[in-house]
Amino acid sequence: MPSLKDLKNRITSVKNTRKITKAMQMVAAAKLRRAQEAAEAARPYAERMTAVMSSLAAGVGGSASAPRLLAGTGADKTHLLVVMTGERGLCGGFNANIAKLARARAQELLANGKTVKILTVGKKGRDALRRDLGQYFIGHIDLSDVKKLGYSNAQAIAKDILSRFAAGEYDVATLFFSRFESVISQIPTAKQLIPAVFEDAAGHGATADFDYEPSEEAILADLLPRGVATAIFAALLENNASFNGAQMSAMDNATRNAGDMIDKLTIEYNRSRQAAITKELIEIISGAEAL
Repeated sequence: MPSLKDLKNRITSVKNTRKITKAMQMVAAAKLRRAQEAAEAARPYAERMTAVMSSLAAGVGGSASAPRLLAGTGADKTHLLVVMTGERGLCGGFNANIAKLARARAQELLANGKTVKILTVGKKGRDALRRDLGQYFIGHIDLSDVKKLGYSNAQAIAKDILSRFAAGEYDVATLFFSRFESVISQIPTAKQLIPAVFEDAAGHGATADFDYEPSEEAILADLLPRGVATAIFAALLENNASFNGAQMSAMDNATRNAGDMIDKLTIEYNRSRQAAITKELIEIISGAEAL
């Protein structure tokens, strides 16, 4: 049974921990508001960009002059998995859920005889996948020194991905990130970047009413690289909002758990102190009666 001093020291330690988790919760809450606003502001632009490219892709169809980023290499032998996670932890299952989705996809591709290459963005994703899939790593992008995410960060990642595609290093590129829904809901998402896939491209009939100058192929050749950078930028913002939401929720739970632990330790301390006082009184009374 722990002594009174041990219990008192433990109560003090848990109180200090609660102060830290409460402070981290407040910081995450302040960052979440800005991150959520940035993610929600980027969604309309990304959706409109996708709609324009979808319309153009429907007009191009399967023509031989279609841009390579749309038509692909004609094969799906080599897959590049771009895994975007956080640079820090203490955020519940945020990083683990993204890594789990990427790991499942990599294992599925390997089981089907495909070649897998992994590009990580964020330290936690690299650490989570290193044990099982470390031999498939081809690069890492560190954003730990970035204080505010900007479009330039997405452009740097997109440039790396596009240059590898131009060099023929892979056939299909898939982006893994977490889509922000709410403070308690972040959805791990996989999105194919290359070749570009548009859900409504096949059924988009509005392109027949428009004549493009230059040609649709030329416009797509210019828009598709920007579309890759835009998708990456939107994913970075979604990830940032998801991270802060997950951290806020995790620190709130930690603060509540610390409070419960303090209550239990305080009850145990009071019981132990009362037992010690009672024991001393019994000894004093017994000694007095013996005289």
